[in-house]
Amino acid sequence: MFNPRDIIETLANNVKQTTSPFGIPKFMVNKWFKDLSLPKEGEYMLITGLMYQFAPFIEKSTQYLEKYEGTKMASLLKYAKYMPGYLSGIGLAMMTSGKEKKDAGQPLKDIALLLQKSKVDFGYRPDLDNYSGILLYDMGDQKGFVVHAKKVAQKLKDAGIKKIITVDPHTAYAIKELFPKYTGISFEVKSYFELLDLESKDLGLEVTIHDPCFFGRYLKLSDIPRKVLGNLGITESEIRNKGEFTSCCGGPAESISPSLSNEIMGKRVEELTICLGNLKKSGADVEDLSTLLVRHI
Repeated sequence: MFNPRDIIETLANNVKQTTSPFGIPKFMVNKWFKDLSLPKEGEYMLITGLMYQFAPFIEKSTQYLEKYEGTKMASLLKYAKYMPGYLSGIGLAMMTSGKEKKDAGQPLKDIALLLQKSKVDFGYRPDLDNYSGILLYDMGDQKGFVVHAKKVAQKLKDAGIKKIITVDPHTAYAIKELFPKYTGISFEVKSYFELLDLESKDLGLEVTIHDPCFFGRYLKLSDIPRKVLGNLGITESEIRNKGEFTSCCGGPAESISPSLSNEIMGKRVEELTICLGNLKKSGADVEDLSTLLVRHI
């Protein structure tokens, strides 16, 4: 296991310098929308929080952490916080394949299509779409999170944004629950699947659902995706530990200890046949909810 302080200080330094926990300039991260003709204004503003876009970079950095965990090289991580954020970020971006980066944006395109099919009035402005800072909060750097969150929330408020659509559980929790508490700025926040209105079908399919901790335990939204799937004739396999009693996929631990993350992930895979997020690394058959829905609308 790495020294948690070394990890936290490195991530916090990157966020402070670049607004990204990995130091990657936003123009190199957020490209999914460029070949779409999305409106800039609407009743809701779509905010991705860049979490989907960060996925390939998280995987690449975790591979290096896993390689050096438990070795003498692990102690050198304490010097990473002294490296300019953009320098390490650009290096990480260059080491990550173009295909991985492109694939990470596909669920966002699927979500935009689902919202359009549901006739949701939304806009997207990449200049307003920023990382929420949730990883700092998760790892205990509350002060760093608050400083960053205030900047993100104020920018949205100054732009006149009142209603927000989120796409991932981490950003949803940050903007809906943490921003009002720590920044004093509130928005009406909906996860994209709460706004879907898709044509009913009788597909006769069965899937197993992994509930992310934030959706299951804290935001208590686990019933909504099930209703959306049920409307399409897609039923759920019975498993233990779901909804507000969901099991962790191991993702939150991977920054500190990839080996511990793998152990937690393995236990969750034993409970699931289809799973999401960090569980993909186990070799399980993984599909994002948005991808499954788009294929069957």
